[in-house]
Amino acid sequence: MADESEKMEVEVIGDDDEIESNDDGNETGDNDEEEVYLPNRQLQDDEELVCDESAYIMLHSASTGAPCLSFDIIKDKIGTRESFPMSSLMVAGTQAAASHINNIIVMKMSNLHRTTKEKEDSDLESDMESESDEEEETEEKKPKMSCALINHVGCVNRIRATEVNNQSFAATWSETGKVFIFNITEQLKAVEDHALLKTYEATNQCAIVKPTYIFRGHRTEGYGIDWCPTEAGVLATGDCNKDIHIWKPTEDGSWTVNQVPLVGHNASVEDIQWSPNERNVMATCSVDKSIRIWDTRASPQKACMLTTDNAHDSDVNVISWNKSEPFIASGGDDGVLKVWDLRSFQSKTPIATFKHHTNHITTVEWNPLDSTVLASGGDDDQIAIWDLSVEKDDNEQTNQQLKDLPPQLLFIHQGQKEIKELHWHPQISGVMFSTAESGFNIFKTISV
Repeated sequence: MADESEKMEVEVIGDDDEIESNDDGNETGDNDEEEVYLPNRQLQDDEELVCDESAYIMLHSASTGAPCLSFDIIKDKIGTRESFPMSSLMVAGTQAAASHINNIIVMKMSNLHRTTKEKEDSDLESDMESESDEEEETEEKKPKMSCALINHVGCVNRIRATEVNNQSFAATWSETGKVFIFNITEQLKAVEDHALLKTYEATNQCAIVKPTYIFRGHRTEGYGIDWCPTEAGVLATGDCNKDIHIWKPTEDGSWTVNQVPLVGHNASVEDIQWSPNERNVMATCSVDKSIRIWDTRASPQKACMLTTDNAHDSDVNVISWNKSEPFIASGGDDGVLKVWDLRSFQSKTPIATFKHHTNHITTVEWNPLDSTVLASGGDDDQIAIWDLSVEKDDNEQTNQQLKDLPPQLLFIHQGQKEIKELHWHPQISGVMFSTAESGFNIFKTISV
């Protein structure tokens, strides 16, 4: 086992625990004179941000010691659901300090109860309950997190999971310039079974498990990585040197990688998204300010089908492909969120542009269960939830303070520092997970 300085510290803050203040003074509590806060307004010395818990159906946070700046949600066998308590399977990768070991963390978060009470007749009798009963109920509703670790060489720049032949795999971009694929099937079994997890930890499996495949063909590290959703085991990886490689699974359970990179970008490939519906088609974005659409059946020199140069005024950091509509959302260093219609992509004009964020956008994702809703987050320490189906009503009476906000902006979530990645849960309506330097948030708002 690793010594004490190398062990991961795992903490889950339950719905009965107070969310600690961050450096900006964000904390939960009561405020006698409530006022709507907009992120672009400077706080006065006598002001503090207070979380409006009534705006959340569920709000939990979790810490894993070393920050996990990339993660993925793994579909489970339960299927689509909305009832509480909720649970989720995830895989994340750490970015620990140089003197610490980095890990892949396969985890199960469970017993996630709603944090706002439902309005029921029984609530009228709640004052009659004894203090001991309340304490017992609080303990029963305490969230839980089980983790199985795998040692990882270097910080994990980005991690994505998939299933191939009933086996679960995680692909990681390492800061060392290598791309690893790990079989995480046994780790997923361990976090579901307390006895298996104890055995896993007692036999020091975290140091024993080795990658199923390693690709050393990239000339530098990278961030772009995505599994194809329509062809099991197909992977695309892009690096900071502009090179994109396509991976294909082999019959013996390994992978073969085309050593010839796709030709198109002239700077770092920041994100990759396969089409959710068309095999062999994917999108990429880059520091060269462009978004490109590729057909991987063509030769690497001719695979780029469509391109929008100067899609943003600076680096294009992230993209997300809508699962139901021909839309791609993009976010950049310019803090602008854009939505592109692939049917008019060559016009190089987005169908929507939102200039709400005040710093780099580092993550964007469409809601997989609602094609009009998407979320964006970034270095301005906020997550914005948008609904493109909402239109401005000129006759509606609007609070003067809010009149300049886009009508499509549904919700602003704050409380995390340097937000890096968010994901909607693909099986639980409206539930979102986000990670930042300050840890994970798991929440469901009243808006979605």
